[in-house]
Amino acid sequence: MTDVWEPAAVADRGTAVTEAATRLTRAARDHRPCAPVRDLLGPADISLAYAVQRRVVGDRIAAGARVVGRKIGLTSESVQRQVGVDRPDFGVLLDDMDVSDLPAVPSGRLLQPRVEAEIAFVLAADLDTGDLDLGRVRSAVGHAVAALEIVDSRVAGWDIAITDTVADNASSGLFVLGRQRVGLAEFTPRDVTMRLYADGELASAGDGAACLGDPLAALLWLARTAREFGDPLRAGQIVLSGALGPLVPTPPGTTVRAEMPGLGSVTAAFSPAPEKAGEPGEPGESDDAHDAHEAQEAKEHG
Repeated sequence: MTDVWEPAAVADRGTAVTEAATRLTRAARDHRPCAPVRDLLGPADISLAYAVQRRVVGDRIAAGARVVGRKIGLTSESVQRQVGVDRPDFGVLLDDMDVSDLPAVPSGRLLQPRVEAEIAFVLAADLDTGDLDLGRVRSAVGHAVAALEIVDSRVAGWDIAITDTVADNASSGLFVLGRQRVGLAEFTPRDVTMRLYADGELASAGDGAACLGDPLAALLWLARTAREFGDPLRAGQIVLSGALGPLVPTPPGTTVRAEMPGLGSVTAAFSPAPEKAGEPGEPGESDDAHDAHEAQEAKEHG
């Protein structure tokens, strides 16, 4: 990407937050991917991007959603290369994103999904005060499970810089948790190996070391960052700690299964595609792209 950006261009940060949040919310509501929001935020203003995330998530909470945890994104170098960014981020998990108990992942709720296999930690203690180090976060973990995070982007074509994905709640979509609960005394997160199969074919592989060197190090990063933002991690929350291998596209009808010896396995079957093009649940041209196309036609025809 070759964005040219002058920091002074964000003359009114409040307006930028409102416009970016409106664009992303409209894309989700209308099920039509939108243009990137970095034209409003710049490609590197992380604080402004998190302000947009808070607005987007806050609107969903106001509509009835409940916070159940966090996700850490972009922890794997392979995933960073895939989406063209160079640092981790975090997003908020809401109760309606957990599809673990559904017979199929509802493809109609997704725009351009990809799956990554992760270790999910469930906290047994708050991480809000005192020194935060590896020992502290380790002691706060109640148990871990194998998990699938279904990432999704409201930005058309996954054309994202770090501010686009942060603003878009770290490209969160849905998630599926495995059934086997394992305590940290029973396994070492950084030594976990992962194999992810899509329709029976090996599609992604990796290990715990791919997640910032150690999934517990990723949890520590999140605990410190969340506290700095004034919203620390709490007992009972789920933390998706980050990808153990490359992302795998999951069009409707795909079945994926991640296997993590010592931690168990987790499977997700995506519901089939709608029968007719253009039905609800099928992504279309973004509003911004459509408006640009109409403007060009008007110009060409006087």
